[in-house]
Amino acid sequence: MQDLTTGSLSGHLIKTTSFMLVSMIFQTLYVLVDLFWVGRLGTDAVAAVGISANLSFLVLAISQMLGVGTTTMVSHAAGSKQHDQAIVLFNQSQVLSMVAGVTFLAVAMFYRTAYAASLSADAAMQSQAEQYLLWFIPAMALQFAMVAMGAALRGTGNFKPGMYVQTGTVIINIVLAPVLIFGWGPFDPQGISGAAVATFVAIAVGVVWISFYFLDNNAYLRFHFVDWKPNFRVWGRMLTIGLPAGAEFALMGLYMVVVYLITKPFGAAAQAGFGIGLRIVQSAFLPVVALGFAVAPVAGQNFGARKGQRVRDAFKTAASMAAMAMLVLSGGIYLGAAQLMRLFSSDPEVIRVGVDYLHIVTLNFVPSGVTFVSASMFQAMGNTLPSLMTSFIRMAIGVVPAVILSRRPDFALTWIWWLTVLSTALQMAMNLLLLQREFRIKLVHAPESLAVPV
Repeated sequence: MQDLTTGSLSGHLIKTTSFMLVSMIFQTLYVLVDLFWVGRLGTDAVAAVGISANLSFLVLAISQMLGVGTTTMVSHAAGSKQHDQAIVLFNQSQVLSMVAGVTFLAVAMFYRTAYAASLSADAAMQSQAEQYLLWFIPAMALQFAMVAMGAALRGTGNFKPGMYVQTGTVIINIVLAPVLIFGWGPFDPQGISGAAVATFVAIAVGVVWISFYFLDNNAYLRFHFVDWKPNFRVWGRMLTIGLPAGAEFALMGLYMVVVYLITKPFGAAAQAGFGIGLRIVQSAFLPVVALGFAVAPVAGQNFGARKGQRVRDAFKTAASMAAMAMLVLSGGIYLGAAQLMRLFSSDPEVIRVGVDYLHIVTLNFVPSGVTFVSASMFQAMGNTLPSLMTSFIRMAIGVVPAVILSRRPDFALTWIWWLTVLSTALQMAMNLLLLQREFRIKLVHAPESLAVPV
């Protein structure tokens, strides 16, 4: 365990953010490399992987619920120096993650054929999707255990194991995917199934690897099978904390569906321009997302230790770091928007739509950075409902008027992007107001999440 209740807050945040950022960069690299090799198999294979990737978003939403609840409660116990309770909470999170993983595996495998058929354009694409899902679904089921263990370690301030394991699994996947897809060396070519098998093997290795960190009897967190009897009170508290965070991912998914439906009449070039621009923005957000992951355990431990001023200072420091980083990134992307778009497309219409999108949404960067940090502060104090509420309001303001306005004959895509700017600024303002209220209420009382029987 790393004690985050003493020492430099900026030092803790920079150190923990760097570990998370390395993991995220490698994860992004994995997605690009995997798509590169699958692309050599043809359009149907790429489309099949795209269909299957929708399940990744579902897994991300569910695992985020487990991860946020685990990190928050373990950080509270660690900060208040209640070691025995931290061990109980860790083991309960493992049982809960297993239940979630097995349930996902059973349901997803049962509906695998129906899911592929409902989204596939033709029989060849459906066949490819079914082959891929046969191994991809078990790989995603294993992901729950790895996420829960990594989240518990983050709660104790230990980010290194997660970074090592995440990076290692990505490297395994990158190396193994082309070998299995094309049958290099002694292996037979497995086509699209090879990509899914590579993912399954990599995640299985990752689960075994990270498990070793909890086998040592001297480890701060360790497996204690006596504590594996389900404690539904603990589960309920974890899910209560994590559910809003998972719901936020669901809301983002809904927003994406609506935007794609609105852009459909504008043609493939408009959708491609938006899609490329969105991925550029997502890549630019990696530093602030990593900072958000770092803020929760740092502030959470200090909240558990009842060091209210350090909790406030953690937010001020992290918000300043996020704002400065996003200001620099927004300026760079605004000035280089056209050059960035040309890296992915030579179609003038695609480039035009993407440049328009980037020029407008870069205004969101600083507000979004502050919003990410404030959302992590809500997680640290065990109350994620305010963040969920403001996310819902942001989606409503960004989506409902866009749907209504899209029926006008003079409707332009840029209207959607300006609604996004308005809704994001409003969310930041609401988050800041609600966070100040949370500080006034929570920082003078003992953390409620500590009232869990050991």
